[in-house]
Amino acid sequence: MKRRILLSVSSLSAGGAERTTAELALALVERGHEVAVMTLASPEKDHYRLDPRIGRIALDLIWNSSSLWQSVAGNIRRSRMIRGAVTSYRPDLVISFIQQNNVRMLAALAGSRLPVIVSERIDPRRHAVGRAWRLARRLLYPMAARLVVQTESVARWAVGIVPGRRVRVVPNFVRELPPAAYTGRATDELLAVGRLDHQKGFDLLLRAFAASEFARAGARLVILGEGPERRALETLAQELKIAERVLLPGVVRDPETWMARCAVFVLPSRYEGFPNALLEAMAMGCPVIAADCGSGPREMVQDGENGLLVPPEDVSALAQALDRLWRDAALRARLGAAAVEVRERFSKERVLALWEQMIEEVLTDD
Repeated sequence: MKRRILLSVSSLSAGGAERTTAELALALVERGHEVAVMTLASPEKDHYRLDPRIGRIALDLIWNSSSLWQSVAGNIRRSRMIRGAVTSYRPDLVISFIQQNNVRMLAALAGSRLPVIVSERIDPRRHAVGRAWRLARRLLYPMAARLVVQTESVARWAVGIVPGRRVRVVPNFVRELPPAAYTGRATDELLAVGRLDHQKGFDLLLRAFAASEFARAGARLVILGEGPERRALETLAQELKIAERVLLPGVVRDPETWMARCAVFVLPSRYEGFPNALLEAMAMGCPVIAADCGSGPREMVQDGENGLLVPPEDVSALAQALDRLWRDAALRARLGAAAVEVRERFSKERVLALWEQMIEEVLTDD
């Protein structure tokens, strides 16, 4: 059945949740639904561009407050504007992404009887949002029609906040990518992709790379992404005497082309939700090494079968895994060939079916 659906996210800047929002909006439109995307940020912040068939509502409601009173007054004003924009669009339901945005949406629509599905996009057990946001989440999430998480481990956290019947596990799907074929790769590059911040563990990767045979053989480490840790990572690379072999190109629109030629893809994160970068690297046939953090990598990687898992924040174990793949070209080829299976396991058709089933449940069964 055709539905009128509003997706809400803070912005469409470069990020996993933001990209998931844009891709889910397009997938739902292609299935015949009427869809709009609403952001609190202005369209000037957009990194991801929406298909013309998707409606766009940009509220430009992100601002700083210099006092408690300004903060309270600003949140009241923001809630009124969010509610007005949502009710003007007249959706059948709202799907909201990211913790703070979820809280704002539930608060704005309190008492409206409009169903809201909220989605956590990272491991809330590890991601610090502050005491006030945690309290607001605990108070407001029970108002949600469904709470979507991406892994079973996070689902165990979710049932402590909302009734279990309203928790759904929905992973990301593999977006449209070029065909994958592991042929030994064109370079000896190590590749990592993600926001340059503490969570992603790129400082750990630099240390492991410096201690590995990749570095001793003159290979290059490429980290795609941007963020607040750029200067610190550049300084650390200099201290480790590997600066000339580390490339930080910033955000790119075609990471799959880098994945197609790298020797190994590495995800060294301290914690994750369900990392798109790892999923895409596997879909492109990369042999991968991933930190076995509490949520995400274990759902994709079977250690030794389609990739390697290492303990999180363990530089020595990461360096040893790098050395293992450097020495064993046959293992690299075997892992890369097996990794492509994620295209089927996390296909758009399978994941979209979970979303559509949930939407119909919310609109017909509750």
